[in-house]
Order: sequence, then C-alpha cells, then structure tokens
Amino acid sequence: MEEIVGLREGSPRKPVPLQELWRPCPRIRRNIQGSLEWLKERLFRVGEDWYFLVALGVLMALISYAMNFAIGRVVRAHKWLYREIGDGHLLRYLSWTVYPVALLSFSSGFSQSITPSSGGSGIPEVKTILTGVILEDYLDIKNFGAKVVGLSCTLATGSTIFLGKLGPFVHLSVMIAAYLGRVRTKTVGEPENKTKEMELLAAGAAVGVATVFAAPISGVLFSIEVMSSHFSVWDYWRGFFAATCGAFMFHLLAVFNSEQETITSIYKTSFPVDIPFDLPEIFFFVALGAICGILSCGYNYCQRTSLFFLKSNGFTSKLLATSKPLYSALAAVVLASITYPPGVGRFMASRLSMSEYLETLFDNNSWALMTKNSSPPWSAEPDPQNLWLEWCHPQMTVFGTLVFFLVMKFWMLILATTIPIPAGYFLPIFVYGAAIGRLFGEVLSLAFPEGIVAGGKVSPIMPGAYALAGAAAFSGAVTHTLSTALLAFEVSGQIVHALPVLMAVLAANAICQSYQPSFYDGTIIVKKLPYLPWIRGRKIGSHLVTVGHFMNCTLTTLAKDMPLEEVIKVVISTDVTQYPLVETTESQVLVGIVKRTHLVQSLHTDSASWAPGQQPCLQDILANGCPTQPVTLQLSTETSLHETHNLFELLNLQLLFVTSRGRAVGSVSWVELKKAISTLTNPPAPK
Repeated sequence: MEEIVGLREGSPRKPVPLQELWRPCPRIRRNIQGSLEWLKERLFRVGEDWYFLVALGVLMALISYAMNFAIGRVVRAHKWLYREIGDGHLLRYLSWTVYPVALLSFSSGFSQSITPSSGGSGIPEVKTILTGVILEDYLDIKNFGAKVVGLSCTLATGSTIFLGKLGPFVHLSVMIAAYLGRVRTKTVGEPENKTKEMELLAAGAAVGVATVFAAPISGVLFSIEVMSSHFSVWDYWRGFFAATCGAFMFHLLAVFNSEQETITSIYKTSFPVDIPFDLPEIFFFVALGAICGILSCGYNYCQRTSLFFLKSNGFTSKLLATSKPLYSALAAVVLASITYPPGVGRFMASRLSMSEYLETLFDNNSWALMTKNSSPPWSAEPDPQNLWLEWCHPQMTVFGTLVFFLVMKFWMLILATTIPIPAGYFLPIFVYGAAIGRLFGEVLSLAFPEGIVAGGKVSPIMPGAYALAGAAAFSGAVTHTLSTALLAFEVSGQIVHALPVLMAVLAANAICQSYQPSFYDGTIIVKKLPYLPWIRGRKIGSHLVTVGHFMNCTLTTLAKDMPLEEVIKVVISTDVTQYPLVETTESQVLVGIVKRTHLVQSLHTDSASWAPGQQPCLQDILANGCPTQPVTLQLSTETSLHETHNLFELLNLQLLFVTSRGRAVGSVSWVELKKAISTLTNPPAPK
C-alpha cells in the first residue's frame, strides 16, 4: 500500500508523510531537530574521537580512584583487626595470614571462572594485540568485571603479597577503549576501521599507566616503549590528550575528597634545589645503575625460569590446571607467614604499605648516621610521624634490614608473579629498586659522613636521591624502558636529579638489554604468544642476510588455468587462510590473492551450474564472482632481513609472498623471521 504524503507549510514543496503532519507541534519539533543537528555538527567539527578520548580518561580515573578508596578502607579494617584482636600469637598470626589467603583464593577462583584471560598482568597480551594479532575475547567487556573484582582482592592484601595494579589497569583501559570504539562506530555510522581501533587502543594503554601514577607524560612514553615497536605521531598526540584528562581527573578527585590540599605529586620529596648533588657523585649514580642492571638480569632470568618450571613440572602444572585457588592459597600462606611482623617480618618492615615503602625510602635523612650511636626500640605499632623506624630493629642494623629485605623479596616477588590472579608487577620492582638505591646511599653516607667536598663546598650524601635513582634504574632495566626516569620525577614532584638518574637508567638498560629479554617479553615467550623478537645482532654481516636465505620455498599456488578437480584437492589437503593466485601453471606470475573462505563458498555455489562433461577451471569460478585481492606488497629474494623485519613491525603484517621477476617463489611469515633472527643471534656451531 502506498504511503499518503502531503506538503508541509512553508517547505519548498517537499512531500512528507501525512502521519508526520498530524503529529502535535510540528514547528517546535522541527526547530528542536534542527538545533540538535546544528549542535552535532559543531561538536563533531573538531573530530568525534576527542570526546571519546575525554570519556576514556575520565572513566579510568574514576575507576582508579574508586578502587583506591575502597581498597584503603579494607586495608585499614584489616590493620584494625590485627591490632585489636589481642596479644595471643596464634590469633594474631591467623588474622595476618587468613585474610590474604581468603582474598587471593577468591580472586583466583572468581576471575578464572569467568574468563581465563583475566589473570596476570595483561601487558604482554596487549602488546601482542597492538602488533596486529587477534586474541579472541581478550578485549571482551565481560572480562572487565572479573578483572576489577580480582584486582581489588589482590590489592586489598596490601604489601603482604607485594603486588601492584599497573598491568591490569592497562588491560582495563584498553578494554574500555575497545568498547568506546565500538560505540563511536555506531554513533557516527562509519564502517569498522582497523586503523581507528588501533589508535584508540594505543591511547587506552597510555591512559592505563597515567591513571595509576597520575603521571601523564611518563605514562604515554612508558606505554610506547613497552607495547610498541613503531609509533605514529598521530597516536602520540591522542595518547597525551587522553592521559592528561585521566591524570587531571585523578588529582581532582583526591582534592575533592580532602586527601590533598591541592594538585601535587603522589610521593612528594623535598630534595634541596640549590646543590642537589656534586659532580663526583655522577660516578656513584652510574655505579648504582650498573648494579641495578646486573640484578635485573638475574631477576628476569629467575622469573622466566620459574614460569618454565611451573609449566614443565607435572605436579605444579596439574595443580595450576585444575586447582588454581588452591595454588594461590598455598603461595599466600608462604608469603604471609614470612611477613608476619612478630616473626621475620619485623626485619623487613612488613607493617608498611606499598606507598609507605616509597615514602620512607625516599627520605632525605641518612638512617645509618641517625642510628649510629643509638638503637631505637621497635615499637608495638608503627609511628605515623616516623615510619622510617620500621627499617630499624634493635637486633639488626639499617644495613641488615635492607639486605634482608632485598634477599627475601627477590624470591618472594618471583613466587608472587606465578600466582594466577589479576596483578601488576611494575610497582613491586619499582619499590625493590628503591631499596637497592637506599642501601647504596646509606653505604655512601657512612663512608662520607661529612659529605663530598668539591670546589670548597660540601655536598651531603642524600640516600633518598639514590633510592629514587635505584627505583628508576631497576624498574627501567627489568622492563627495558627509559621513561621510568621521567616517571620517578613525576611521582616525586622534583627533577633536580634529572642527569644522574637518567645516567643510572641508561647504564642499567645497557647491561640488561644486552643479556636478557624484558620482563614482559619473557612472559610472552613463556606463554607462547605470537612474538617477533628484535634483531640484536646488528653487525655489518647481518645486513647480508636476505629473504632468499630463510624464506619458505614450499608454496601452494592456484593458477587460473587449473582444473577445478585439482583446485578442490588443494583446498582439501591444505589449511591456509589464503592462496597466491598466479596467471598460469607454467608462468607462475603472481597476480593476486584468493581467500580460502571465498573460494570454498564459490565452489559450493557454482558446482551445481556446470553441465555434465564440462571441464571448468579456476578462471570460470573467478569470472562468476569469486572475489580476489591484489598483491599490494611483496618481497624480493634480495630484500634484506632488516628491511623485512621493519616492514612486518611497521605495518603489523603476518605473511608476505616472495617473487623473483614476477614469479611466486616462496613466502615469509613470523615463523621464518623468528628462525632467521634466532640463527643470526645464536649461530650454529661449525661442524
């Protein structure tokens, strides 16, 4: 039935449905609709992406602050219970250990029951996704609730388990970015765009770091260094915008809740600005960086070896496969028992929280000089005004407690990283590096009690400055990043030690990057995620390696003159996703690509239309509408390994075909590239 139409009064003779004319107040509705269209045009004139980036930053700041607020209340409740339960050692021990055991068991069981991908850090998987690899359901919004609840339970255990929230927050932020990207696509009415999606995901990774430390500059740079091999300047600006919105909102919430008087740094320091360090101290900072580099090599190696052992050992692999909450509970019992304050925990300042660890380690004063002639008593409860006394014990000097802390936390942190729960691993290594620097600074302050004299001026040794440099150097070496130096400045609020801290980070990275993969790359290797390693052997001889030396010469091609019977045999006998299309069987000139799904669909559709006795070929299938794709990029047998590696990383490629004078002669995928790089880095022994 045809729709009845009429003419609207005042319109340029444009017909409209009569139903529209009969609605009440047509002129008012028309004006409102026009105003909304005008507003939409004005708002989206600068690009609709910016509004979604603001929403991303604000949402993640709200989630981060709300999580901190709730976790702080739970931790204080646990401390109150431990303090008020009485003097009986059994009750106090149970109140100290049962609490983290129950939380970690619930965190592991709850998150793993919803989705297995909610456990762990999340940064290795995000790094894999940003290289163009599709990990099914990893960015599904259903993982969000599991990650938030599991991470909240993990952080509520305090410093007993010694874990953070950076990695999971990067995962959460990227999930929100992916969801907002889908909302944006539906709102604007555009088709799905892979490039746009990757831009939002890159911005989401930066926001995740920025909203944890309220550090937008280092958050963007850290996300680039950890999760990207190449980075577009376009994404750089968007990442800064979203990260700044998130960091500003995080600070604003703290001010509104009266936690801060104004916008300030998280771990504020008060190093002297006039002469923060003297020139001879540069040598000590570089030496500290070298020590952190050596220790980071040992840490990355031991952590990766532990993960390999858990996977290869029959008992632990079965336990992790069938009873993850049980494994988490056993690990929590070990960690909580060691940190029990009346036990050995009193020698490692176990009553301090993660933030209090950094606040005390960044202290300007030298504890060794302050306790040189006296040994302060160990108080029954921490003194909020003198938290540094937690590092002093009558039975052990400051050096003893710092050394014991470093020795014990080395293997305890490795054990904690094996627990299948949502957890971040950056803050613990940041605190660990601060302890290394603090110990180094205390030794120097004892060796130079009057300070270093240079040019007639005395420059006192500040162990807190060495703790800041150690935190940046160790965490930077473990993660293979330099932006940790800037992160240290942003969280401390001072940049007076920019040069020595950066030199320490450079020295630590130079050592660790020469001998060990980063913490996150090691996790990718253990989990066997798609991974394209760097070419570390960048010698002159490595540029002589070409595609012809390592390409896959076994190539299944489809020729246009190939009979359909042979085409069907090829499709049945292989499981590749696409086939190279050549002109003829004899010439093998590459002319395009045929997707396996399209080819199978065309074979099923056209099989019934052929007359009996007819001998169709692939050309007939293509002529009937089977879609093909042009070969926009291909390799030559003379292309170098470095050029090929750069192409795969820059364009997020998975496979390229190799031609010689137009003929298809082979293919190169990640498998061939990894074998070539492995052979180049570790050449086989001569026979």
